[in-house]
Amino acid sequence: MKAGIGIVGVGWWACLNHIPTLQASDIADCVAICDLDANRLKTVGDQFSIAGRYSDVTEMVRSERLDGVIVATPHVAHLAPTLLALEAGAHVLVEKPMATTGADARTMEAAAARARRQIMVPTGMSFTSFTRTAAAMVRDGRIGTIRHANCLMSSALEDLFAGEPMLEAADHLFQPPASTWADPARAGGYGWGQLSHALGWLFHVCDLEFAAVACMDSKSKSGVDFYDAAIARTANGVTVSISGSATMPKHRGLHIEFRIFGSEGMLHFISEAGDARMVLSRHDGTDNHPVILPSEIQYDGTLPVKAFALLCAGQAVENPANARIGRRVTEALEAMYRAAASGRIETVGT
Repeated sequence: MKAGIGIVGVGWWACLNHIPTLQASDIADCVAICDLDANRLKTVGDQFSIAGRYSDVTEMVRSERLDGVIVATPHVAHLAPTLLALEAGAHVLVEKPMATTGADARTMEAAAARARRQIMVPTGMSFTSFTRTAAAMVRDGRIGTIRHANCLMSSALEDLFAGEPMLEAADHLFQPPASTWADPARAGGYGWGQLSHALGWLFHVCDLEFAAVACMDSKSKSGVDFYDAAIARTANGVTVSISGSATMPKHRGLHIEFRIFGSEGMLHFISEAGDARMVLSRHDGTDNHPVILPSEIQYDGTLPVKAFALLCAGQAVENPANARIGRRVTEALEAMYRAAASGRIETVGT
């Protein structure tokens, strides 16, 4: 029997990615959906032939025997459905950012530990084979002790963060709402919306946790951050530079680059314009060029959903975007936004 998964918040990304991926799975299926909008609930239920339809999360988790719940609500509304799903005994895939306050993230991490269930945050690049290779090389000491890292991410999403219709979603069932992506009062902006991907990868590969952050940003016409420039330090002295931009030209697509410097060498990963490469260079003069599969060059949002399906079906799954990493990302971004507003260096977490 397939694992049963429910989805809370059936808007743009749930319909484009979560539901189709589950319905194509041999081991899991979307058996229930929950949304506050009755018309959207009917539209999605009819289009995907999903019988279980709810307007209340509590009712859904009580009525359905769910192995997992996907939380795809707006950024600021992740806490309550995540806690209800965990309390009902389900694993949870909660869209990034996992939370928008450190307090919420810590509550979610603690709840997952109590329930002995996993939280998974779908930062898709963390689920690739080349990321597993990168994390293993760093963990095995191939670059020695980490001393410094550069993190750069640029996305072709000027329209999205300006509060305009996103070009790529013109023919989709729903548009990504400006109230989620372009409202500064509801955790809109490039940091929450995109740098959460890059920081999730960095924290997984390097096992970093920021202690202090300084940040400057520039705003879109909607008042959210278009551009972010930050520096951070970990408790053990690793320094990190972070750069984000929402205005990559559409024909160039996503650009992401990491340089991780250690006492014995450097790991460099770059993905841009349909190409990706990674090289580990050591001070002894040797280079290692890990293979990046052609299928993994482009961002694939189905990878974490497939991993979540395996988890819900009871299989052993590596979780490279767990509650601990989700909490670290949330605390780092929260401090970045505070620093951009205050003009001061801000302490991360508690």
